[in-house]
Amino acid sequence: MGKAFLRTSRVAEQIQRELADLIQMEVKDPRVGMVTLTGVEVTPDYAHAKVYFTTMKAAEQAPKAQAGLEHAAGFLRSQLAHRMKLRIMPQLHFIYDTSVEHGVRLSQLIDEAVSSDKAHQREE
Repeated sequence: MGKAFLRTSRVAEQIQRELADLIQMEVKDPRVGMVTLTGVEVTPDYAHAKVYFTTMKAAEQAPKAQAGLEHAAGFLRSQLAHRMKLRIMPQLHFIYDTSVEHGVRLSQLIDEAVSSDKAHQREE
């Protein structure tokens, strides 16, 4: 594990914390609504940051939330620059994270399989 990797992961974690606070307190765009940041990936040269998010509402709201976040990206980047002492502030790219939905769906499938297995065992 190299020194650069450790620093980029620390920077990504700090960006995630600061962005979560900024989105909650400063972004007034109604398209954004309640979003949860699930992760941030920063390129080794700090030029770009992929910000993964989920919405509290249905997945149909994700494109609206993404549009609102992309619209606020310049503002968020400038606010991050004031809060963090980096020479280069990365461009923010917001990506809807579908892993939570996949996890919920897999959990439902497992629950269905377990309940059908129990029902099948009772019949025997």
